[in-house]
Amino acid sequence: MLKFDSQGLIPAIVQDADTRDVLMVAYMNAESVRRTVQTGDAWFWSRSRQELWHKGATSGNFQRVVRTTADCDADAILIEVNPEGPACHTGATSCFFQPIEEATRDVSVPSPSTGEGQKDAVASVPSPSTGNASVPSPVEGEGEGGGGAPPTTNERSQGHPHGPSVVAELAQVIAERHATMPEGSYVAGLLRQGIDRVAKKVGEEAVETIIAAKNGSHDEIVWEVADLWFHSLVLLEASGVPVDDVWQELARRRR
Repeated sequence: MLKFDSQGLIPAIVQDADTRDVLMVAYMNAESVRRTVQTGDAWFWSRSRQELWHKGATSGNFQRVVRTTADCDADAILIEVNPEGPACHTGATSCFFQPIEEATRDVSVPSPSTGEGQKDAVASVPSPSTGNASVPSPVEGEGEGGGGAPPTTNERSQGHPHGPSVVAELAQVIAERHATMPEGSYVAGLLRQGIDRVAKKVGEEAVETIIAAKNGSHDEIVWEVADLWFHSLVLLEASGVPVDDVWQELARRRR
């Protein structure tokens, strides 16, 4: 019998049945396990949105299940699939592509003495997998295999710049990523895929913002609007449109 945790969830590792590559990690509840077995498609539970998540329902990147097995303790599931597209919201085949050095460059690193860390400007935007911004958040469910709930208002406000200044700072960082295109950078990876992919990502984030609003969750709305704004900044950069042009248009509308 499967052993679900106190929240009724069990981790699921998704693996390509042919290449044996690990594609993503997500969570399942009893109902998503049942639907996966019955339909032959991968279903998960979105912890951030608190709802069932049919992988591919938004992106079209379905995962057709070949076999599903539990580990020796029955507290984790391995799902072997034939993927119909990339597993990762970035467009990468697998969610696991960042060297650990890259993944920790912009995140909070605990201090040996205090256990507290510092974050740079990019890390102030949540990501699908860690809650930090070098990899901003998700398209589908929790960002296609991301995890965790949105940070609370108190968690979000600690140590970050506020107001329009953070938008200008993020725009500058995005421009730097565009200029240097470093390996392992989420922004660079998104920009490499061209304007169509960037525009699609903005559309996906808009849909998630609508869902968050309908759910009526304050923190979820803040999380999703931050995603939408962040990816809109990436869209402006990809399109060669300065953020100042948007400010000017907003000022014009104020009259």
